[in-house]
This record gives sequence, structure tokens and C-alpha cells, in this order.
Amino acid sequence: MIDLIELYEHWWAGRSQGEISASLGIDRKTIRKYLAPALESGLAPGQLSAGRAVMARADWRELAEGWFPAVADAGLRQVTWPTIEPHRDEIVRQLEAGVTQATIHGRLVREHGLEASVASFRRWVAAHLPEEARRAQVRVPRPPVPPGSQAQIDYGKLGMWTAPTGGRRVTIWAFVMILSCSRYLFVRPVVRLDQQAWSEATVLALEFFGGVPARLVPDNLKTGVERPDLYDPKINRS
Repeated sequence: MIDLIELYEHWWAGRSQGEISASLGIDRKTIRKYLAPALESGLAPGQLSAGRAVMARADWRELAEGWFPAVADAGLRQVTWPTIEPHRDEIVRQLEAGVTQATIHGRLVREHGLEASVASFRRWVAAHLPEEARRAQVRVPRPPVPPGSQAQIDYGKLGMWTAPTGGRRVTIWAFVMILSCSRYLFVRPVVRLDQQAWSEATVLALEFFGGVPARLVPDNLKTGVERPDLYDPKINRS
């Protein structure tokens, strides 16, 4: 789904510009630009529009093409693509080195302040770097892992959440433990990434699986690995 229609759907659902920015990775100035004609036409979140009880994606597409004719072209409709284009050479270099698209996107966000969602980034790669995108989809078979020998652990970002008390916006993370042989999965949403949360989630995962693998293999997150090293990593004592 295109970014512009996604923006309108979030706004129509009553989300603030700050929430839309955090969710879609779009700059607030860009959000205001594309919301301006909707506001000028008298639209407001949740109101009926031209007798429509529900605003479908096709309805937003029709309105957007009238407000911004230039974005009717499928390639131009992606409002965050121009912010990705300057990083083309770096993206190609990392894809050729085997780095995943999600990792590349994360690096661009952290190191270059990229304001585009990972979904928009993936669409840009598929549209502008089709050969590199196909190469990145190649999966190298891994050797078989004996049952009970290993579990892998990591965190993944789920999104933002507004706490019911106080209204504070917090990031929700997923603690994930997966059995390497069966790929059986344990996921626990958490709001902290400290040592206590890590230890509690690990214990709950092992209770869920009903046993302890011979090895627990964490990614290089601080609560699991204090100092990464190929030959002598320092593992957190807990």
C-alpha cells in the first residue's frame, strides 16, 4: 500500500501528526503538506465524506489524485522515496555484501536520519534495484541442527503504544526465543530492555518450552553480550 494513502488512513482513524510520523517514518512537514487539502475541503477524521459511510483506499486514491495530480504516477506516489534516493550507492553496496534490507534501513535511520518506514524502503528497493532485491531474497540453506541443541534469542521492535495511564508513548519490543531445529517460537512483548526484563523473559520462554536447550545463542544485545568478539565474547553473567 502506498505511503500517501496510508497517511490518510492513519489520519482518518484519529491519530495525531506526531503518531503518524512515528508510525510511518514521515516528517511532520510532509504530513502537513499532504493533509492541507483534506483540511481545506472540510474533511475531519471520522466524518462522512460525500455520503460515504466508510473511506476505502480507492476513495483516498481518488481524492489524492485530484489534490496531487503528480503523484498519480505509481513511481512518484511514494512520498518518502526522494529521501531514500541519495543513499542509493550505499544501499547497493550493503545489499551486495549480503546485508538484509531491514538492517540497512535501520542503519540509515540511525546514522543518516532517514525518515522513511521500512515498508517504504523495501518498496523503493524493489522498484529501483530489482536485481539487487532478488539477490537479497536468496536463502542459503543452513546445516541441520540437532533437536534440543540450540535456541536463538533476540529483540525486535513491534511499534509504539500509548499507555492507558498517563498517556505516555512507549516503544513495544518483542523478546523472541526460537528453537533452532523445529523453529518453534516464543514471543513476549516488553516495554523495557534491561537485565531484569531479559532474565524474566528467558525464564518464561524456557518454562513455555518445558526444557532448556544445550546452548542459548543471543544476538549482540547488551543484556546478553556485554562485549562481542569472534573468539572471546564477554557474555552477561545473568
